[in-house]
Amino acid sequence: MPEASQQSSESHDERHGAGEEVAQAPEGELGAEGAAGSPVAPEGGDTRPARRKLPVVAGAPAAATGSRAWGKRALVVGLALTAGALFLGSYFQPWWRFQLYAPQYPNGLELVISLDGVSGDVREVNMLNHYIGMESLDKAAPFEREMAIYAVAGLAVLVLALMLALGKKVGKLVFIPGLLFPMVFIADSFYWLHKFGHSMDPKAAIHIAPFTPHMFGNGEIGQFGTFAYPLTGFWMSVAGALLLVVAVVVRARVCKACGRAGTCGVVCKAGFIGPRAGLASGA
Repeated sequence: MPEASQQSSESHDERHGAGEEVAQAPEGELGAEGAAGSPVAPEGGDTRPARRKLPVVAGAPAAATGSRAWGKRALVVGLALTAGALFLGSYFQPWWRFQLYAPQYPNGLELVISLDGVSGDVREVNMLNHYIGMESLDKAAPFEREMAIYAVAGLAVLVLALMLALGKKVGKLVFIPGLLFPMVFIADSFYWLHKFGHSMDPKAAIHIAPFTPHMFGNGEIGQFGTFAYPLTGFWMSVAGALLLVVAVVVRARVCKACGRAGTCGVVCKAGFIGPRAGLASGA
């Protein structure tokens, strides 16, 4: 019997030791999981789960950057195309309106200036011009009216070609041709208005002092009051010029991040939207 009790006691001790090992096993496993970021209750009693660090996939930022770069290149091309379309469209729209008021014309007279000629009350105004010794309106800007369609079409093609071909050093100048378009129209119109108002026939029936009609706002010519202001065609040209300015700003940022930025010259050798656009020279 003593031997049986001793054996039973030894079996109980072995089971008790095994139970301690089983009970301690979760603590070891919990410690290992805690090191990996699983929920662990720290000594302070905070039971909030620990933060896990997600793996970073190599190459994702570069791919995103490349996608954004191509999006900006497409935006530049789209802005240039829209500007060219506005320039072309302006040819078919009126650019300026001149209104004349006098007691004998209660409804007034109107002249509408387009790139290819003058419309409105042209006959009546020519009759009045004859009395004061001014040239007929159809003699104003003959070369400009004849070449207008070619100049506008050439401008639309030019700004797109320059936007795609110029390099980083001179790419910022692409907006200049578009900006000059409405400015040249105003300067040329002012020239002809000044010329007509200062080259009157001295043998005319009515003599008035030389004058230059106002191109903006109210003015006065003899007994006539005048009012002048720009129309759709002019504002389309201005909008086209502003779009080119935006395109140049976006283009400058693209060129700054380009792999050839340090070696780029007057011409973009890789092509702004070519298959090797943005890659370094040795790539």
